[in-house]
Amino acid sequence: MSEKKQPSVWDGFKAFLTRGNVVDLAVAVVIGAAFTNIVNSVVKGVINPLVGAFGTKDLDKYSSCLKAPCTVEEDGTVTSGIPIMWGTVLSATLTFVITAAVVYFLMVLPMSKYLARVAARQKAKEGAQEVIEVSELEVLKEIRDALVAQRGSGHDER
Repeated sequence: MSEKKQPSVWDGFKAFLTRGNVVDLAVAVVIGAAFTNIVNSVVKGVINPLVGAFGTKDLDKYSSCLKAPCTVEEDGTVTSGIPIMWGTVLSATLTFVITAAVVYFLMVLPMSKYLARVAARQKAKEGAQEVIEVSELEVLKEIRDALVAQRGSGHDER
């Protein structure tokens, strides 16, 4: 009746923390937070002025009124009506698309190309090793055949 001891919650937590993925995830979150500031600056400093050439300077000011009359204070407080702030959604969508594009083109695509090259080199190395092993096997077979032939000819001479 030996009962297997269940690992404690603390042991599971320590195992979780010591995995490499947790550290990688923490680094990614910190870099992502810093990167978000850059993307927000690009949207507010470059995209919004470009859109401002066709309308208001700030995308957040674009809205539609669901129930008139709509009045919104400068701080964003709605005093009357039901405004739909679609400019804010558009700004967030642009930020997301820019972030996704930069992450894909600067991180994911180069890393996948690098991993493909590493895999191709590894496959080529394994193929070369297999050729060497096959050629060694052929040499050993030839030696065996020569020894068998030599023994066979040696028995005939006696």
